[in-house]
Amino acid sequence: MEPRLEEEVAVLLREHGLTIAVAESATGGLVSDLITNVAGSSDYFKGSVVAYDNEIKVKVLGVKSETLAGQGAVSHQTAEEMAEGVRRLMNVDIGLATTGIAGPAGATPEKSVGLFYIGIASALGTKAVEHVFAGDRLQNKKSAAETALIMLREHLLQLK
Repeated sequence: MEPRLEEEVAVLLREHGLTIAVAESATGGLVSDLITNVAGSSDYFKGSVVAYDNEIKVKVLGVKSETLAGQGAVSHQTAEEMAEGVRRLMNVDIGLATTGIAGPAGATPEKSVGLFYIGIASALGTKAVEHVFAGDRLQNKKSAAETALIMLREHLLQLK
């Protein structure tokens, strides 16, 4: 049987002796849930912030008000600042972040339902990647959470 994605991530984090924390908006804790489904995840997972409201993104994670005003909560910049903020806040090696529009409401002419940005911050730098999912609200959240773990796995594989 193939190992689950979260188990693959666990092995890689342990191999490299790295810690991780997660900042989630639209995924509402699903990334953290997946990570903590693995027994012994307390070895590398230090915690998470579900920053659903912009005020929490600013006050807890350190996202710049200017970023939210200029780029919006669903943007490359916000995902990057969330990842950097949770990395700093939790004093971990890797910060992982998700922000998006799960649907069915929340879309704008510029940003459609299913649009997500997943950010990662580590000693290698910070980046965010745009994804557009085509499911309903729950499917979009699940897809974003799984994609965040795939992005984390790819990041960890670069360290080998």
